[in-house]
Amino acid sequence: MQIHVLGSAAGGGFPQWNCGCPNCAGVRAGTIAALPRKQASVAVSDSEGHWFLIHAAPEISAQLAAFPPLHPRVQSRAVRDSPLAGIILTNADLDQCLGLLSLRESQPLHLYATESIRQAVTQENRFYRALDRVPGQITWHELKLYGTQTLFTPDQRSTQLIVTTIPVAGKVPLYLEGQVEPESGDNVALLVRESSGGPSLGYAPSVGARDPEIERIVERSDCLFFDGTFWSDDELTALGIGTKMASDMAHWPLGGANGSLSMLAQSSSRRILIHINNTNPILRDDSAERRHVEQAGVEVAYDGMEIAL
Repeated sequence: MQIHVLGSAAGGGFPQWNCGCPNCAGVRAGTIAALPRKQASVAVSDSEGHWFLIHAAPEISAQLAAFPPLHPRVQSRAVRDSPLAGIILTNADLDQCLGLLSLRESQPLHLYATESIRQAVTQENRFYRALDRVPGQITWHELKLYGTQTLFTPDQRSTQLIVTTIPVAGKVPLYLEGQVEPESGDNVALLVRESSGGPSLGYAPSVGARDPEIERIVERSDCLFFDGTFWSDDELTALGIGTKMASDMAHWPLGGANGSLSMLAQSSSRRILIHINNTNPILRDDSAERRHVEQAGVEVAYDGMEIAL
């Protein structure tokens, strides 16, 4: 299994277009040791070269252009072509699904999501009609909670990749708050492996709190991408950015005695933080918080990072 990080930042990217926090201002000016990052998405391929995305970030066109294995295949007889077989969504936040609208050029795609995520993306959404221009343009596959789903090519052949879907603490997308009742399928984590066996990839970019499901995901993953959104619960309020705490936004902060880093430090698997907010001090290569992360044996994802399992 091959994994390529197309983007590693939280919603808004890094730097965020309207943010002048010390991190964003510093990376723009080149005065801090930090790399710009696009919004979180990873590409995963099985041993036969079938590529899938986890998330369709708003910058998806630039992300695909920057990764040659996802360019149109020159040996294909079709003028329009893509090696991209499908996209998996772990929730319906805009930084995960808005990029779907950039894939409207009638290319057959398979989308994988729980029923509640599918409904959030499609119902009462006039823009979704752009993805329904020709028969068979989009095929949805329901991810059943605790179930295992084989991933398919656009021509309905099974790939070597199978996905197990596990609900984790989260919330409905901001644009649906107050309009729908929360469901357990609104926010999920994934375990991905090849059907022939071998190592498992865990992907949990949005985790609201510690629970037994999260601990099992950590134990079962040989390589785990985990929610690195915020360092502290009051990260935004301390900077004067809004009134919400990290926990109000369904993200378990890394730092502190009860932070997620203390749990991750106990695992022997490869652990990588992703979906990192522009305010998070771990974005700085030389920050004290980055040193805490590295001392715990945990890595910080960056755009272009590659892993082979």
